[in-house]
Amino acid sequence: MNERDTEHMLAELKEKENYIATDDFKSADLILINTCSVREKPVAKLFSELGIFNKKKKEGAKIGVCGCTASHLGREIIKRAPYVSFVLGARNISKITEVLHKPKAVEIDINYDESEFAFKDFRSSKYKAYINISIGCDKSCTFCIVPKTRGDEISIPMNLIVDEASRAVSLGAKEIFLLGQNVNNYARRFSGNHEKTNFTKLLQNLSKIDGLERIRFTSPHPFHMDDEFIQEFAKNPKICKSMHMPLQSGSTKVLQDMKRGYTKEWFLNRVQKLREMVPDVSISTDIIVAFAGESEKDFEDTIDVMNQVKFEQVFSFKYSPRPQTEAEFFPDVIDSDTASARLTRLQELHIKQLDEKNASKLGNIYEVYFEELYNDGFVSGRSDNNIVIKVKGSEELLGEFKDVKIISIGRTVLTGEIIK
Repeated sequence: MNERDTEHMLAELKEKENYIATDDFKSADLILINTCSVREKPVAKLFSELGIFNKKKKEGAKIGVCGCTASHLGREIIKRAPYVSFVLGARNISKITEVLHKPKAVEIDINYDESEFAFKDFRSSKYKAYINISIGCDKSCTFCIVPKTRGDEISIPMNLIVDEASRAVSLGAKEIFLLGQNVNNYARRFSGNHEKTNFTKLLQNLSKIDGLERIRFTSPHPFHMDDEFIQEFAKNPKICKSMHMPLQSGSTKVLQDMKRGYTKEWFLNRVQKLREMVPDVSISTDIIVAFAGESEKDFEDTIDVMNQVKFEQVFSFKYSPRPQTEAEFFPDVIDSDTASARLTRLQELHIKQLDEKNASKLGNIYEVYFEELYNDGFVSGRSDNNIVIKVKGSEELLGEFKDVKIISIGRTVLTGEIIK
């Protein structure tokens, strides 16, 4: 989502202010830092990075802090780093060309509605397109600061999404990536009057676009993974067979404390249904260990889910209390040593499972959509079920589909050879 927000800002700056991007920040007239605040570490890193940019930037260059940390710290950023030119919250990125000309501007209104703002077109890649389908979040997860930085959930009208996807395809993209905090909660609320619909119908309409080959999305919420959604995922040939299912915890008790809205049993039931209908589906997840009050038994429940599901990818973290969240004041905080030990055990288990899964892929054949050129004579892309595969080749492969046989196994990237 931050990548797409960045593209929106670059598009506005290029169209209205004649800016172009540079890889060398020392030559830049404007330095933008687009931030995340889901965990504490990136927030601490922000001020370290700001200090470096301020020391090495050219004279007169402006520095802007954008995104979620901008939303929740606001003017505090300028107090701590007075050389910052402006602060622009995650819900206000359409104002980028306004704050550029307002010294020390702070725009962080989380109720600002950008759902129907016509951003100019800009894509980091011409082979795939990120497309927002909603902004904000209506969930009340006790650990999460996002609703306080991105505001209430508002869906973007379907016609605007379909038009944006059609434009991207006309410019060469064969894959689109739909973005939202809870994509399968799409159409819960619009800012204007729009026809009643849902995420399944959005997927069906996007699938009608000629020239669009693949549809990906993130993140669906396990609570909203009803049978209709899973059936569409399984039967629609344009929907890529990879699913990100944020577990957060395998303990029903902890899930209740987190206010996630589902149980361990529900999550496993949805996984079972997915794998019955799509045997080669790739499932990734997010897991928080050592949430306040997490017992050893609660953690073992998470390990149990890991062993039952065997995720293809796991984004795992120690619980990090965030300001303005309910869990910030929860008792029974887990000590750091216990938290670290649990995280290590979980990550080592995932690596073991991943190595076993990858070993079984040797000799398999996948259809790969190539989208990235490496500097070492390789080109990489992804299979339908989200396996990253590289082959020897040149930029002529970019934007092409090829059948690839796996000849070498790596932990995050597999190596193959084109067979046709």
